[in-house]
Amino acid sequence: MEPSTHSLDLPQRRAGALIAMFIGDALAMPVHWYYNRRALAADYGHVTDYLAPRNPHPDSILWRSSYRPSGPKGDILHEHARFWGRAGIHYHQFLQAGENTLNLKLCALLIESLNQHRAYRAEAYAQDYIRYMTTAGSHADTYVEEYHRRFFANYAAGSPPSACGVPEKHVSGIIGMVPVAVFYAHAPSTARARALEHLHLTHLGPRMDAAGAFLLDVLMPVLAGAPLGQVLTDLIRRQANPLLGFPLEKWLDHPDDVVIGQRLSTACYVEDAIPAIAYLALKYPDDIAQALVVNTNLGGDNAGRGAVLGALLGAANGLAAIPARWRTGLLHPPPPLGVRGPMDAS
Repeated sequence: MEPSTHSLDLPQRRAGALIAMFIGDALAMPVHWYYNRRALAADYGHVTDYLAPRNPHPDSILWRSSYRPSGPKGDILHEHARFWGRAGIHYHQFLQAGENTLNLKLCALLIESLNQHRAYRAEAYAQDYIRYMTTAGSHADTYVEEYHRRFFANYAAGSPPSACGVPEKHVSGIIGMVPVAVFYAHAPSTARARALEHLHLTHLGPRMDAAGAFLLDVLMPVLAGAPLGQVLTDLIRRQANPLLGFPLEKWLDHPDDVVIGQRLSTACYVEDAIPAIAYLALKYPDDIAQALVVNTNLGGDNAGRGAVLGALLGAANGLAAIPARWRTGLLHPPPPLGVRGPMDAS
């Protein structure tokens, strides 16, 4: 029998948050950035399990983009650069079923850094990040998000890593906060400070601060045992975050594809993605499988939404609530995460 959410201990919640975060991304990966849901269904059916991506991707906009690195310090596309500017290229064309996109692979790199240093060290992670991104063959993902490209343009121009972050607006930016917050779950104030420090390494601006505050205001109390639905309801009713200014509770009886698609965009910008995540978590607080399947088939930036949604639902329901086939089917599950150690004096 699966444990009730009331009896879950912190290790179960921590493990659930990290695994479900990776699962939410991997489920959505093959249908990532499908904005035409009819095309999504025609190409993949109703997605309930891991699938491999395939070309052509009918909604791909890589044909509108080109990539020219500014020297070796800024080359982060390597062999994938030749696919930019071509029509129909799937953003994740070389990934396998159950594999994660680049942003989650960087989360695994971050977990390794946290374990190695027994603390969050921004300078150490930045060097790992630079080494990973500038090494050809580190990953097989064709798409490298805008914030990576702008970070490395600044780095190639001579800025130190601590000054390469840029004003941002994409929900994927808060994904990396999750391992840091989970690592420091025993010390919520430190968790908030370190997670925001990590966000600001690459993502700046008030929109990202609001998105990061949403994540921490939900994740930290849920890791401590508070019911997910209760936490979200309180935030929404208090209008504690500028991104939650929608009648989400009134929409719970409405079709998901109307709420997310007509009232809220399926795009990657935090103004729509954060309330969409809050809506799905509020509607399916006890059902990780249903929430992640619904999110995947809604299309748009379902990988970014799915990772954040998975983290919240995994923290709320624990590892045992995640379907076993999804846990075992992850091609590269996240490394086990240690806990805050004595080397961090904060």
